[in-house]
Amino acid sequence: MPNAFNFAASPFDSLTQQEQRLVRNHVDVVYFRAGEVILDVGTAPTHLFVVIKGYVAQFDGEEQAATYGPDDCFDGRGLVAGKSSSRFVAAEEVVAYALAHATVQELIAANATFGALLFSDIGAKLSAAGQRQSGNELQALNMARVDQAFVRPAHMVDAAIDIVSVVKVFQHERTTNVLVQDAATQPPRLGIFTTNALQRAILSGRPLEQIPVGELSNWSLISVRPSDQVGDALAIMLRHHIHRVVVAEGDQVHGVLEALDVFSFLSNHSMLITLRINDADSIDELAEAAGQVTGMIGRQFRGGTRAGLIAKMVQDLNARLFDRAWQIIAPPELVANACLFVMGSEGRGEQLLKTDQDNGLILRDGYTPPDDLAAICQRFSDTLARFGYPPCPGGIMLSNPAWRMSEADFAQTARRWLALPEPDSLMNLAIFMDAHAVSGDAHLLEGVRGSLMQMATDNDALLARFASAIDLFSSSQGWWNRLLGDAAQQMNLKKEGIFPLVHGVRSLALAARVTATSTAERIEALVQRGDLSAQMGRELTESLHFFMTLRLQAGLAELDRQQPVSGAMDVKTLNTFERDLLKDTLDVVKRFKVQLRHRFKLGAL
Repeated sequence: MPNAFNFAASPFDSLTQQEQRLVRNHVDVVYFRAGEVILDVGTAPTHLFVVIKGYVAQFDGEEQAATYGPDDCFDGRGLVAGKSSSRFVAAEEVVAYALAHATVQELIAANATFGALLFSDIGAKLSAAGQRQSGNELQALNMARVDQAFVRPAHMVDAAIDIVSVVKVFQHERTTNVLVQDAATQPPRLGIFTTNALQRAILSGRPLEQIPVGELSNWSLISVRPSDQVGDALAIMLRHHIHRVVVAEGDQVHGVLEALDVFSFLSNHSMLITLRINDADSIDELAEAAGQVTGMIGRQFRGGTRAGLIAKMVQDLNARLFDRAWQIIAPPELVANACLFVMGSEGRGEQLLKTDQDNGLILRDGYTPPDDLAAICQRFSDTLARFGYPPCPGGIMLSNPAWRMSEADFAQTARRWLALPEPDSLMNLAIFMDAHAVSGDAHLLEGVRGSLMQMATDNDALLARFASAIDLFSSSQGWWNRLLGDAAQQMNLKKEGIFPLVHGVRSLALAARVTATSTAERIEALVQRGDLSAQMGRELTESLHFFMTLRLQAGLAELDRQQPVSGAMDVKTLNTFERDLLKDTLDVVKRFKVQLRHRFKLGAL
């Protein structure tokens, strides 16, 4: 019996040692000539095949639906169903393992994860994948460096100043401790005074203005280095029964690390960036917080957090970041009488790594903006570029006068986009439909959106032109030929999977006057209305999140190689389980596009 069976490939990587022995004892090696039909439609499969060498093409009718290469298995669904619904042909000479039906049934009965990965729908596969994921977020965060956590600034005072003066520092700096310098001793020493020591000062009954802070300071400081691990810093605090440690490297003090911040970091370290954004008083401080977002995304993802949840965190962080930057740059009256909004993946809450700016500004009707409005908006766009969000090549940002106007003018412009069939108008309409308010009066955006939805009549021709963009990036090659084709060829997931899915859902939302902006919320609303089946809705949502996961995985790998994020993914880097899911998700998009063509009668265009 063969001993080289690859148990690292999905779904066999979910088997126990005993189950692996069962496979070894019941697997054979088979050979097929190029062009030979391995399974035909209606045939009752007797074996599960795992490709060792060569490629197998799957056909649905005359169309090639999938390609299977080394370590890929087929036809698990046909085996369970009792007959194959596709035709499988050896595209070249094929050597494969053949695992008997009875053995597969025994494995399915003993191992639910194996069964789910083998033949279940995409939702069950992704659920099984989540259960078997080996990454542990808490462990990953424990191993993060101290300087990646929220190290609070150190506030220094002289040992001779009085307690009342220190309390004023507490209030002004919004802190609960100060570091105390005593230069009168040899060598000079450094201590700490906290609110706990303040309680002792009050209970002493002496006038606080007469007590020097050095008298009640703790001169036995516990410190850690910036390069130490967060988990080690927490262990030191627990060992010494203290709530904070000084972060220092030699004689240089970097700040204070508090236990509360460590716990926050371990539970949800996006909170720490939020604190920095909320406390920022300058663009420089905001830039420092913005610079930590990508690192947070990488740690969350590698620690096991799902891409959909990370995207929601990123949307919240970016909204706070943009809001705080706008409040610093724009005068208060402008902030109060306008609505700053973002669009695209940022507006839908589906952005992960930083992409081009897509934003605009709605001004309240009757409000006269400052004379230097153009300069204010340009400064905001320049600031976002400094934060890592490059200018939009198409100029879709508020530094462009076309994307800042009064509520009435914006409503009229949006209605014109809807009424005119020109490509630029339909593109602008699609972008604006994803708008999400981040600062100012959100009712202004709601008013424009409401005006647009009122005009979204049952104009089939208009809706068809809008929906036809699902084929904007269609390729002459099939999905599946590229999955295992030329090693130098990469796949753009946005063009081939994300865009047709997102825009198809957006088209159905426009036809149904659904006002939600996120794709998942639109899908939920469309399912509730009966415009999508529950199964299709679930598969679309799961597929979108899987595409986002692969795109983030590829982008982080590019950043690790110090390369710019291209949006492309090399399919050769995927493991067998990921390739299997990619085939499934691309097939979901393919079936969805067929449904859209029927719904909007796109064949008549």
